[in-house]
Amino acid sequence: MSGGTDPAPTAVTVVGAGIAGLTLAAVLRRAGIPHRVLDQASRFGQVGAGIQLAPNAVRLLHRLGLARELAEVAARPQALQVRGWQDDRLLSATTLGAACEDAYGAPYYTVHRADLHSVLAGAAGGTGLSLRSRVTGVIERASQVELALADGSHERGGIVVGADGIHSVVREVVAADRPRFAGGAIFRGLVPAAQVPELAREPLIRMWAGPAQHCVCYPVAGGRAISFSATVPARQAGSESWSALGSATELVSAYRGWNPAVTRLLAAADGVGRWDLHDREPIPRWSTARVTLAGDAAHPMLPFMAQGGNQAIEDAVALGTCLAALGAGPAALRLYEALRVPRTALIQRGSRLGPASSGAPGPVTEPVQDGLQRLRAMGWLYGHDSGQAALAATARVRAALAG
Repeated sequence: MSGGTDPAPTAVTVVGAGIAGLTLAAVLRRAGIPHRVLDQASRFGQVGAGIQLAPNAVRLLHRLGLARELAEVAARPQALQVRGWQDDRLLSATTLGAACEDAYGAPYYTVHRADLHSVLAGAAGGTGLSLRSRVTGVIERASQVELALADGSHERGGIVVGADGIHSVVREVVAADRPRFAGGAIFRGLVPAAQVPELAREPLIRMWAGPAQHCVCYPVAGGRAISFSATVPARQAGSESWSALGSATELVSAYRGWNPAVTRLLAAADGVGRWDLHDREPIPRWSTARVTLAGDAAHPMLPFMAQGGNQAIEDAVALGTCLAALGAGPAALRLYEALRVPRTALIQRGSRLGPASSGAPGPVTEPVQDGLQRLRAMGWLYGHDSGQAALAATARVRAALAG
């Protein structure tokens, strides 16, 4: 929309059509709340590699009616194994599979990021989605928020949600900070399962943790491909584009001397993406009266707990629940922030600990321990239900207002 005689602002305008933005759009759609989603991309493509979806996010997606769609594109790993980087010896395991679903009411999935994005886009619907809409400025007024777009046009929203990633423009309204380089880079890629049959035989998440770097792999696309991520030390940051290409030669060289399971996997990749590792410091405040944040815009975190996308889904469901119950206004944003900031700050800080924070043991020389015991120890993470927490909190607020 351009300026001038614009109609009334949309109730909720979401900036960013990633995991957080599309999940929120799906929640708002089900709640009947008018909304728009703006994204700078010209089209949705096959960007990225795999993502792990833990029960704390999967149960929320099931509640959105996406159980069948997820099951069709995901793999269901039976365990998370930590293995020796030199000899591939099993060091520890966390049981997943049916035991995880029994314990937490939802499965643990591994999925291609593009497949997840497609499932979420279907749930969000095409109505109200505007591509090629890059937000360059945010002006908050008493009764609305005005968004300036790169093409010179403007959008107006009663509430604006910044779901625009680690380099969020919307975040600048609430925090004058910048991403922090973590001293490393991560390579991601996909390999057809047929090329690494020894890794495709069992649906497992495998992690090899070695000196100053680690490699993780797991099945995606229903087991037809193996997704991997492999970190390398880096002295300075380079490109931060999600479409940045990495050097397969550099990656293979960085893992020279590792066990054959790792080196064969990395050598089989036709192409790899490379991302420098960044996060930001946790902030105590995400919201103003009419602007709030979700996903990486609110709490960008390193990948070592595999919770970035999961927390984005938790955010979206909690925020949508607050907006549906309390209306698209400041009270909903205050409650959402109070519910989410402590939990995401804890996970942000935990993600800085490296592979030890993923549910694996700290020193990789620990003996194999009880996989079910490790699964139970993840209750604080996997057992949390951000939707139910938001429903309970909004009920308390409404009861207090009713006197």
